[in-house]
Amino acid sequence: MTRFPRRFLWGAASASFQVEGSPLADGAGESIWHRFVHTPGKTECGDTGDVACDHYRRWKEDVALMAEMGLRAYRFSLSWCRLLPEGVGRENTAGVDFYSRLIDELLRRDITPMITLFHWDYPQALWDRGGLLERDSAEWFGEYAALAFRRYADRVKLWLTLNEPAVFTDCGLRKGVHAPGLKDWRAMVVGGHNLMRGHGRAVEALRAIDPRGRIGVAFALGPNLPEEDTREDRAAARRNGAYSRRFCDPIHLGEYPPRFLQMFGHLLPPDYEADLPLISRPLDLIGVNYYSQWRVTHDPSVPGLQSRGVPAWEPKALPENASPAQSSFAKAPVPEFGKRGERLTPMGWAVCPQGLYDTLTWARRRYGNHEFYITENNAAGFDAPGPDGSVHDAYRIHYLREHFKAARRAMRDGVDLRGYMVWTLMDNLEWAAGFRVRCGLIHNDFATQRRTWKDSAFWYRDVIRANGVD
Repeated sequence: MTRFPRRFLWGAASASFQVEGSPLADGAGESIWHRFVHTPGKTECGDTGDVACDHYRRWKEDVALMAEMGLRAYRFSLSWCRLLPEGVGRENTAGVDFYSRLIDELLRRDITPMITLFHWDYPQALWDRGGLLERDSAEWFGEYAALAFRRYADRVKLWLTLNEPAVFTDCGLRKGVHAPGLKDWRAMVVGGHNLMRGHGRAVEALRAIDPRGRIGVAFALGPNLPEEDTREDRAAARRNGAYSRRFCDPIHLGEYPPRFLQMFGHLLPPDYEADLPLISRPLDLIGVNYYSQWRVTHDPSVPGLQSRGVPAWEPKALPENASPAQSSFAKAPVPEFGKRGERLTPMGWAVCPQGLYDTLTWARRRYGNHEFYITENNAAGFDAPGPDGSVHDAYRIHYLREHFKAARRAMRDGVDLRGYMVWTLMDNLEWAAGFRVRCGLIHNDFATQRRTWKDSAFWYRDVIRANGVD
C-alpha cells in the first residue's frame, strides 16, 4: 500500500456559485455569473445557480456527509456578493454569519477549512463600474479580503486568493464562454494584471491581520505538449506554456514570461512593471488544480497566441464551426482510449497521472520549496444511478488511485505536499456546461436534492481511513 504522512489533509473542494443556490437570498448582491446564466443561450442546458445543490440551506447536512466520509479538510469559496452586496462598503451581516456557522460546524467535526476568496463570481455591481479593467479593482478586492480575514482568520489558517485566474480570464474575458462573456484580448490581459494587483492587496491584508495565516493561489497547471513532433507544434506548445504561466510567474517570480511579453506585452498597462513588487508579495503555499496534460498545435488564426489545444479523442483539424470550448467537455461519451492509446475519462480528457508528478516537481523547481496542496483533481462523467440505485463510477476510482500514487511519488522526490482536495464533494453546476457534467464523489439529484454516495465516495472513505491507497 502507498502510505501518506500522518497529518495529510484528505479533502474535497467546492465553489460558492456552483453549490450554494439562493444567490440573492438574505441581502446578497448579484454576481456576474448570476447575470450570465440568466442570459439565454449562455449555459448549454439553460441551467442556473438559483438552487444548484441548495447548500446555502443544506450546509449542515452536507458537513455531516463530509464527516461521514472522513474528510480532514474542505476547500470552499466565499461569495463576495454575500459579504458585500455592492462589492465594497456596506457589509451584509446575514452573509457573514452564514460562513461563520459553516466554519464553526467544520471545526466541530474536525474538518480543516481552506477558503478561496475569489472563485469567479465577481460582483455585478463592481463590474458595472468597470470591473477588472479599473485599477481601483485592486483596492476593491483588498477591502473584501480584509473583511474576510477580520471575520474568519481567528478560525481559518489556509487561504487562497484566486482560483484558476488563467481560466477565468481566458474563458470569461477572451473566449466569452464564461461570465462576464467578453471576447476582448486587451480585457483579458489588463483584467488579469489587475486581478493580480488585487491578490497582492489581499496578501498585504492577511499579513497585517493574521501573520500566522497561510496564503497562496490555486493555479490551473499541467504540461503543454506538442500535438505532432514538428517545429511548428513544438513552438506552439512553448507559446501555450508561457500563456498558461502569465499568472504563476508574476506572482512567484515577479516577472511575466518573456514569450508572453512578446505576444501580449503591448496590451499591458504602460507602467505594469511598477506593479510587480505588489503582485509578487511572498506567499506560503501553492495550490495545484490538475486534470490532465494538454496537446497543442500551431494555429495562425488565433491572434497573438497562434496555437490551440487539441482534444485527445478527435482528429487534429476541428470543424470550422467548432466552439471555443469544444476541447473542454465532450457532448457525449467518448472512446475508452485516445489517439495515442491513453485512457480517456468519459468527458474525453486523457488520464495522465505522470503529468501530475511532472507538474508538482516542475513547480517546486521553478517556484521553490513552498507548501503544496492539490486544490482540484478528479475525472468528470455522465454519472447516474443504475437499476440497483447505486452510482458505479469505476473510471473515477481508477483515475484517483493513479493520481494519488503519482502525488506520493512527487512527495518522495522532495515536493512538500500537505493535502489533496478532490473536485468535488458532490455533483454541482459545472459553469456553462450546467448540470450535465458530473464531477462529484456524491451524486446529486438536482430535482429532489437527494444525495447518493457513488462507489468512489465509499472508496475514498476507505483511502482516508487507511491513509493510503492500494
